[in-house]
Amino acid sequence: MPASDGKILFVCTANICRSPMAQKLLEHALRKEPPPLGSLEIRSAGVAAYPGDRASENAVRALKKVGISLDDHRSQPVTGALLAESLAVFCMTENHRQLLNAQFSSLPDHLHLMREFLPESAEQEIPDPFGANLEAYEACRDSMVEAIPSIVKFLKTLI
Repeated sequence: MPASDGKILFVCTANICRSPMAQKLLEHALRKEPPPLGSLEIRSAGVAAYPGDRASENAVRALKKVGISLDDHRSQPVTGALLAESLAVFCMTENHRQLLNAQFSSLPDHLHLMREFLPESAEQEIPDPFGANLEAYEACRDSMVEAIPSIVKFLKTLI
């Protein structure tokens, strides 16, 4: 697997709530996996992100409750280079996927919703908790945690 193929990208709107939480949750899950799965680089970005913003306080709190730190996170916008280097990209909503399709001429073959690999009866999108209370962030986190095993299983088919 070429080094550039060892990168996974999560995408949300501002890269301060959902995608950084997803990034850290998948990193945590993959720590237990042997290479090459355990060697994947997990990143996050936003379709409308300003560079350098910290994660929202409630995102930090929601992950801290499960023993994961977001203290070092700094937001970044989605770029063509980030997409080109990614083996797979996971969006939070269909709108994010449509924005990427409209904004970039070249996308990875694997452009999915984060919850796409759950049963069809499961909600496929992860709503934006920005500005909501801690409980909304915890619900967001939990919907991501639910999707992580299906993402790990999918990634095993790619590498």
